Amino acid sequence: MTRAFFSLVRRDVQLAVRLGGGGGMAVFFFLVVVSIVPFGIGPNLNLLGKIAPGLLWVALLLSSLLTLDRLFQADYEDGTLDILTMGGLPLELTACAKAISHWLTTGLPLVVAAPLLGLLLNLEVAHFKTLVVAMLVGTPALSFLGAIGAALTVSVRRGGLLASLLVLPFYIPVLIFGVAAAGGAAATPGAGHQGLLLLGAVALVSLVIGPVATAAALRANLRA
Repeated sequence: MTRAFFSLVRRDVQLAVRLGGGGGMAVFFFLVVVSIVPFGIGPNLNLLGKIAPGLLWVALLLSSLLTLDRLFQADYEDGTLDILTMGGLPLELTACAKAISHWLTTGLPLVVAAPLLGLLLNLEVAHFKTLVVAMLVGTPALSFLGAIGAALTVSVRRGGLLASLLVLPFYIPVLIFGVAAAGGAAATPGAGHQGLLLLGAVALVSLVIGPVATAAALRANLRA
């Protein structure tokens, strides 16, 4: 079972790399959002430095929404999802593997790109570590929560927008605590520790609830 789980993760990562468009599109959108904000705010470097953590988190959240429809849609259309459902791997573990592969191909590249884009917003280098740690803790929650929305809309043709609308309210706690962890540390050293703990709690809850809710949504759609 463990071997089948990691084989599924490896398969999805390889498909995402070969087909392209997933993580690359998300990172490009991340770059576009962060790049145009200074033009709207103006050349106020102090203001840009203050809003940088929040802006980076908002841009990362929106970027991760772009690839939710790639989680299950292709497998549903070509029948692979039916085969996975009938296989020996429980559907909860299949959903978990899908969410992990989504994080590896979308969430992790966004985290890597965040410090580089922080330079465009005059974010101090000393705060990069806190920002990256907060995003590493919080971005898995985006993938696991996003998998629920993707599963609910898997039978809807081009349901990416609907999936984004469904999961966006559940992303708000990740955004709030992520900004508190990164922004609080940027304002006062050590102030973001509580936000980071709460962010970790949200991530752990999503890791437990996400696969179960995603499997239930997939079963409901496959039986329909």
